[in-house]
Amino acid sequence: MKVSGFTFVRDGIKLDFPFVESIKSIIPICDEFVVNVGDSSDGTLDAVKDIRDPKIRIINSTWDENLFVKGKINAVETNRALSCCSGDWAFYLQADEVVHEDYLPGILDAMRSNLKDTGIQGLLFDYIHFWGDYQKYQIAHGWYTSEVRVIRNRVGIESWASAQGFRLNGRKLPVAHTGAKIYHYGWVREPRVMLEKQKTLNKLHHGSVSAEEKYRGRQVFRYGSLRNLARFTGTHPSVMRERIARKSWRVSGSSEINREHRHNKLHVRFLSWLERNVFHRTVFEGGNYRLVKNKHLKTYPFSSRGY
Repeated sequence: MKVSGFTFVRDGIKLDFPFVESIKSIIPICDEFVVNVGDSSDGTLDAVKDIRDPKIRIINSTWDENLFVKGKINAVETNRALSCCSGDWAFYLQADEVVHEDYLPGILDAMRSNLKDTGIQGLLFDYIHFWGDYQKYQIAHGWYTSEVRVIRNRVGIESWASAQGFRLNGRKLPVAHTGAKIYHYGWVREPRVMLEKQKTLNKLHHGSVSAEEKYRGRQVFRYGSLRNLARFTGTHPSVMRERIARKSWRVSGSSEINREHRHNKLHVRFLSWLERNVFHRTVFEGGNYRLVKNKHLKTYPFSSRGY
């Protein structure tokens, strides 16, 4: 069995993506790792080279701004990296996603045990979405709880929409649950850098004019009310230790209900309350997959005690 890791990144240093940590987190169980480095204005390419792992293969790309519509460019660049993978399984991480080392043996076991079962086209992971800093995470309705991050290679599976997940000829993938979690740090940044990251993300989905208009006059990103977050008391992946130790900002609570954030809107807060207190599971959640083998019940960890 051969395992390919793959990812894409552009301006990872300027926008403070933990892309080096992301790569390092799963490279121990990969036989090769394809990194698609977009035309960056910082030292992103050198940072990838400095990992100095012979498994890494770097490809370079120039992003087409005509594809900055609904995040299509993200899927295009994901597929560019995927097309260079030669493994039986292809393990995808976005530049702000990291895997805890404790999960690696189980993930590898899931790959081995499902290798000959061609009815399984992907492997499913649960998510922890950190918000503001490394001690708080989201438990609100609407934050996707699971997604496919390992896919069967060379069967035509491609990144879907804005690279949220994967599909085969537009159809949802039949998947097995790994029982592992993805640590998502996409919303953990110093507020000024977080604003720049959001401007860039908005540009990829709606174009430059929209991004400038939306954030005109702002100096920092507003995280808003922190009242409905859970506190993380588990351990972070070891590759994140130095980054966490360098954290230099503080995200304090606010009485402001910032309705720019969907999780703070009234109907979402109501649904979140129902999920935590009545249903004890997520409701109305779609996905790019059909769960065939469920290693663990797919429920969101609502406990404020953390993981």
